[in-house]
Amino acid sequence: MKTASLRSRLIVIILTPLLFIAAIAGAWQFFNATERAEDIFDRGLLSAALAISRDVAVSDGDALSPSTRALVNNTSGGELFYHVYAPDGVFVTGYATPPVLPKSASEDLTGPYYYDARYQGRDVRVLRFQDVTTVSDIAGVFNITVWQNAEVRSIFVRDVAARSYAVIALLVICVALVVWFGVGVGLKPLLDLEEAIAKRTPTELEPIRRDVPVEAKGLVNTLNSLLDRVSRRISSKDEFISNAAHQMRNPIAGILALAEAVENAPSAQAAKKRSAELVVAARQASNLTNQLLSFERAAGSALSQSGQTIYLNDLVRQVSDRFKKEISDKGIHLETSLPDKLLGVHGDPVMIEEAFLNLLNNAVIHGGPHVSKISIDLIQQGRNAVLTVVDDGVGIPKDKHVQALSRFSQADGGAGTGLGLPISSRVMSNHNGSLTILDTGVGTAIQLTFPLV
Repeated sequence: MKTASLRSRLIVIILTPLLFIAAIAGAWQFFNATERAEDIFDRGLLSAALAISRDVAVSDGDALSPSTRALVNNTSGGELFYHVYAPDGVFVTGYATPPVLPKSASEDLTGPYYYDARYQGRDVRVLRFQDVTTVSDIAGVFNITVWQNAEVRSIFVRDVAARSYAVIALLVICVALVVWFGVGVGLKPLLDLEEAIAKRTPTELEPIRRDVPVEAKGLVNTLNSLLDRVSRRISSKDEFISNAAHQMRNPIAGILALAEAVENAPSAQAAKKRSAELVVAARQASNLTNQLLSFERAAGSALSQSGQTIYLNDLVRQVSDRFKKEISDKGIHLETSLPDKLLGVHGDPVMIEEAFLNLLNNAVIHGGPHVSKISIDLIQQGRNAVLTVVDDGVGIPKDKHVQALSRFSQADGGAGTGLGLPISSRVMSNHNGSLTILDTGVGTAIQLTFPLV
């Protein structure tokens, strides 16, 4: 489905309420014109009735003055008809038969009385007016009826309304044009920004530095932040690939050499011995590959936001029981201290288990030949869960803590991939936690701190 342009959407957003207001204004103008027409034409009928009454008294009903005739012939754009009869019912002047007075009207009218009626097949507006005067020595109340075709009023209302509608429509069109071109001018910085971004190549990840409206600065800042993260991510991956290729070169070369030695073994016994060495080398290479994959997975971001609630008590117990079986032949005693209260954290259970297991493996691999005890302690400190792994091995000197947390680096230069602690540290960072190497003086103590849910 095609999405409307921003300009079109703004036009619709602005013009929709404007058209609604214009419709209300047009309706109000129509009703206002109708009321004005009623008032103007009714006043015209009254003026004509007063003029006729005056002329009848002056001329004894014989004739109307020229000014009154002009008024009668063209009052408010239409001809007037009139009828005058005396108190005794005698016709005085005008048209012979006036429109019939409604039955609801009183015969003794005390003021001007307006009503609508039908006269010779047409709708008319009528005024019945009574005036006390004397005509040909006849004194009393004379009835004067004046009427006009109602179509004259309708034409007047339509004319006024049409001009008002034309003005409103012109204003709406002008506003639409102003908005159309104004939005175009206002969007020009954004269009220039779009053009500048489109011209960039995939390798150009420098921050965008352009003058944009205040409303768009947040978007540009967010985009710059994204570009910065992508740039750092790409740099990190490039460095990782370079280091991984360097680290894998020696194991692969060793495996290849051992495979050739097996192939060229002088005897079956020599081939068997070299095959055993080949299996060990292959396992070491496999372990390095798995560690590299774990480190790459741990390098992902926002694991804690897309994970689930994990109870560290259960996870630590399960991993400890499994690890205790794996080291049963090494003479190492594993102690576990867990709280009664369940400590829940939010994150990826596989990666948290990986981080914890790396600490246990490091204690065995790098603790030295005399390591005999590993202690696991889980406690709650405020709003955090703290998991501490302590061994009685050779320990990590304080001046080598940073080196121990660097990838492909080891504080003791011994066996291993040099990725265990870096993986654990990265996992903790992605779970809004931390990994700390404690300075205990004896053995190694590493602490994992998780925020509780």
